Parts: sequence; structure tokens; C-alpha cells
Amino acid sequence: MGNGGSRGVNGRRRSNSRRSDPPPPPPPQTEIRANGYVFAATPYLSRFPHGPSYYQYPGSYTTPPPPRPPPMPAPYVEHQKAVTIRNDVNLKKETLRIEPDKKNPGKYLVSFTFDAIVSGSLTVIFFGKEGEVCLLTPMKESLLPPITVEFQQGLSQKFRQPSGTGIDLSMFDEAESSKDADADVYPLAVKVEAIPVRESVSENENAASGSTNSQFTLAVFEKDKGEYHVRVVKQILWVNGMRYELQEIYGIGDSIDNDFDGNDPGKECVICLSEPRDTTVLPCRHMCMCSGCAKVLRIQTNRCPICRQPVERLLEI
Repeated sequence: MGNGGSRGVNGRRRSNSRRSDPPPPPPPQTEIRANGYVFAATPYLSRFPHGPSYYQYPGSYTTPPPPRPPPMPAPYVEHQKAVTIRNDVNLKKETLRIEPDKKNPGKYLVSFTFDAIVSGSLTVIFFGKEGEVCLLTPMKESLLPPITVEFQQGLSQKFRQPSGTGIDLSMFDEAESSKDADADVYPLAVKVEAIPVRESVSENENAASGSTNSQFTLAVFEKDKGEYHVRVVKQILWVNGMRYELQEIYGIGDSIDNDFDGNDPGKECVICLSEPRDTTVLPCRHMCMCSGCAKVLRIQTNRCPICRQPVERLLEI
């Protein structure tokens, strides 16, 4: 009995001693390399290698914007070289005006300044209609007959209509004298004609065979504060049967009046600022570039560097 109790106590002690043993250590952890971590914000390879970077997150998808269309090429601009035409006569349109006839109150006389390198004649026509092949037809010839005067060669010649041959503008309503009643009829038309004279032929032979050079100046009358003024609508040059409409070129005076000097402001190309201006932009008529810059401009853009208007043609002077 005593031994049995003793074994029971010893058995419980051995059992308690086994329960109080410490737990075994945990197994060693496997080494994790630094580059083995994967973050949620890690970008995947882009499906658009040539576009901007877009980050994709697990569980979400963002549609990238559509690719940008390629830039439109600049419209083609024609580049032409000017052809020199000999102009034997020229009416300076800024000098064309009407003056009161002091001997005949109520009537006005036409006056202007012109250049001529050969002799010829000029004709003043009221309400003239432009026709074909260098013709001006007076539409009111019975009321206002044309006035023709001969001239000799010379520069800055002044013409004044003879007294008593002027026009009484009160006879016509303002609408008729201030604008074109017809597309080809102008209240005032001046024809300046020059015929080159050859020394080897007679005057009659020259009149029949010589080339004719004529200039038409077509204008209207305008009334401002009770006074009449002349406004030139256009000038036309006829050379050997060919018709040319004259237009001003802005900036040509600064470029060709004198020899080019790099130190003179206003004569150089507005793009490279070194070469002289020799190219005009049409239809705005700004002479502002050199030929080299004009060739580059017509490929890159179709806008005038001065006024930003569309360019149709480039004219090299």
C-alpha cells in the first residue's frame, strides 16, 4: 500500500516535470532578398511605350487617352520671282485732286503730278468705262467731253485742267459720283500714254509700229464736310497688249532706295535680322523678308510675320 502511494506521488511529479519543460525553438526563417518585395504601386510594363507613363494598380484599370494626331503640314505657298516691266509714264496717285475753278464758280478742275521718260499724251475722262485692249470709253461724252493734252519727257511734271473745262459736281447726285454706278464705270479716269520714239524711223512709222505704254488711273469723288476729294480706286498698266494692275508694296522704299547697310534699321529681314529685304508676302503686300528666310517660311507656316494673315504667294523682287 505504501509503495503504491509512493509511486503515485512520484508519477504525478514526473508528469508535472514534463509539463513544465520550455517549448522548442521555432524553425529558422528563410532569408528574403530585398528585391523580392512586391509593392502594390509597382508599375507594370506599359502597353504604350511611346506615350506618357500611367501607373496601374491591382484591381483597377485606367484607359489612357487616345494618341495625339500628327501635326498638319503647313499649306504649300508658291514662291515667284518678279518680272521687271518698263513703265515709261507714271501718275503719282497721291497728287491727284480737284481744285475749284476761280474763273467759273461751282466747277472743279483736275490736277496731278506725273513722270515721263518719253513724250506722249494724257486724257482726262469723266465717267469713263474700262474696256478691252487698253480702251477707256466716256459714258457722258456729250455733257463732259474728254480733255487731251500732249506732253514732253520729264520728271515731276504738273498738270492742271484748263479753266472752263471743269466738272460741276452739283449736276450729279452723290451716289453717282462717289461710287461706281457700274462695275467698270468710274467718275474720274486719267489715261497717260507714252510712245517711244526711234531715231531711225519717222514719226508716222513709229506711231504705227512702236510699242505703246499706257497707264490708267481710276478714281471716285468723295464729299467730306462740304468739300470734294478724289480717292484712287486702282491703277492699271498696259504694256504691249498686256494688262497689269498696280499695287503698293509696304516697306519696299526702305529696302531699295539706297544701298543696303547693315547698320540702317528697317531695311533688314525681320526674321534673320541680317540680310536685306527682297521678298513680298501676298496678298497683304508686306516686303519684310529675305529670299532665304522666305523659302524656309513657306514650308513651316503660311502666316505673314507682320500681320499674321494667310499667305498665298511669295514674290521675290
